[in-house]
Amino acid sequence: PLKSAMRKATLRIIPFLALAYVVNFLDRTSVGFAALEMNKAIGLTATQFGWGAGILFVSYCLFEVPSNLAMYRFGARRWLARIMITWGIAATANALVVGPFSFYFVRFVLGAFEAGFFPGVIWYLSIWFPSQYRTRAMAAFVAAAPLSQLVGGPISVSLMQLEGTLGLAGWQWMFIIEGLPAVVLGLLCLKVLSDTPEQAAWLTPVERQSLVGALASEVHERPKKDLLTAMKDARVLLSALIVFCYTVGSYGLSVWLPLILKGHDLSISMIGWLSAIPFLFATLSTFAIAHFADKTGLKIYALIFTLVLGVSGLVMSVYFQSLISAMVWVTISLCGVISARMIFYTVPQVFLTGAAAAGGLAFINSVGSLGGFVGPFMMGWLKDATKSYDLGMLGMAGILVVAIIATIALKGLVKNA
Repeated sequence: PLKSAMRKATLRIIPFLALAYVVNFLDRTSVGFAALEMNKAIGLTATQFGWGAGILFVSYCLFEVPSNLAMYRFGARRWLARIMITWGIAATANALVVGPFSFYFVRFVLGAFEAGFFPGVIWYLSIWFPSQYRTRAMAAFVAAAPLSQLVGGPISVSLMQLEGTLGLAGWQWMFIIEGLPAVVLGLLCLKVLSDTPEQAAWLTPVERQSLVGALASEVHERPKKDLLTAMKDARVLLSALIVFCYTVGSYGLSVWLPLILKGHDLSISMIGWLSAIPFLFATLSTFAIAHFADKTGLKIYALIFTLVLGVSGLVMSVYFQSLISAMVWVTISLCGVISARMIFYTVPQVFLTGAAAAGGLAFINSVGSLGGFVGPFMMGWLKDATKSYDLGMLGMAGILVVAIIATIALKGLVKNA
């Protein structure tokens, strides 16, 4: 009965949430493709673009914990639907920006509206999938991020070919068309998801009982019911630092990759297709490393390996700057930092349960997500200051080294991961 319940849950929950994450990631990162035309159209410098691209994560951080606590109180089904609908509306509003300040405002609102989605889903999966199935379920969900960017480049630059239709620029059409699917998914969420296995009418009574029993039998540490106590835990603080560091690398590279490729005198269409290549390999590496971590249980060692890949790729991309060499090393780096995200989120659930899991994961993700501001802004500021991306790449590599040190420290505190 448990295998049958897991098969049904996987087919119903994972594809829907993965599709939502594809749209989510596309709505926050496609700004890198819009920048190919938008920056000149509304007069943005590299620093201003980096600030606007990253400010989403400031509001994301501010609203993350309240959003996840609200999800714990009101139920995932309704709260995830609210998140999707409002972020879809905000994403389409990117088409209305006319200068740096309106760009900052819309990106800030987008971050506030989508706050809570990723950690909320991670928590939701933890109350549906027993530990022996959880890493693979999370890998299937998290792999939607590189998949989004795999398809996002070609889709975004294709939509930009609508230049002039109904008097709108191509980048405006891109924002409008890519934002609307989130609204539709939000409405569907109310029909597709159930808050808990006990409420799932699509499971038989025997399947429900088997799944609930398997989840109840898992051995956890004594639950930390007080959120503040969980947030004072050294393991939680180290976790937040790790997420911050690899997010600097992930978004610093993802958002700026189209503009980095533009420096090689490529057409917008070619940039769209070439930018998909690193994310194809990152998608494959995410599943491969998840399989290794599941089979061996060496989750933290797998995390260290991914971070080492991230550092190596960034450093070598500075020293080998031909188009092909740079693509190879950027691909290796993105394979590392994107896989790190998937591996990492299976670790905190070893020591966080109940309300502390919802709030603790949100705290880790919100503090860590500030890296999504630092990465793009640092790259833009250093590009304006030095007229090169090299110092930004090396800076991100140094921050990932800090993540490696923090992960080694975390291993000393979490013995069973």
